Amino acid sequence: MAGTDSSRKEVRFTGFGGQGMAVIGSILGRAAAVYDGKQATMTQSYGPEARGGASSSQVIISNGRIFYPYVIHSDILVGMSQEGYDKHRSNLKKTGVLLYDEDLVTLAPEEGAEHIYTIPATRFAEELGRKIVANIVMLGFLSGMTEMVSEDALKKAIADSVPKPTIQLNLRAFDKGREHAKSLTEGSAVKAEG
Repeated sequence: MAGTDSSRKEVRFTGFGGQGMAVIGSILGRAAAVYDGKQATMTQSYGPEARGGASSSQVIISNGRIFYPYVIHSDILVGMSQEGYDKHRSNLKKTGVLLYDEDLVTLAPEEGAEHIYTIPATRFAEELGRKIVANIVMLGFLSGMTEMVSEDALKKAIADSVPKPTIQLNLRAFDKGREHAKSLTEGSAVKAEG
């Protein structure tokens, strides 16, 4: 039944423990379900080490009911570590979208994704004064490249999800990622809307 739902989008965020993959998965799911009125699920996994080991979160967003909550073949793969990219790249659909941190991931020579976009997310976060917000820069980049969930919904979900004293920093990080997407697409985002 899920295979017939053209609005269903499967997103996998990959990185290492401490980068906040679960946080951005949760924010994306919350934005879709609470503020955009869609259905969403989020699952996460970690390597043997909590910090430094491989981690990922998987989000499914749909206009209809979601009967199976796990990502099988990603429509969108977000790579923030080499190990995460290497482990999950084969599950990205050929027509999928690959977004990655250019300072942390080197693409496989045979990478076959149809849509590939890069951002120096960690570098941008460092420029903002806090490397920890690299995940939110990447979320902004995802937002700008796909428009799958509304910008307003994502900003509300960020404000709900991060510590109050860091809301403005996180919103600046999100905007930085969206600005980079805009500079790449000049207004023509990859249409992965639900």
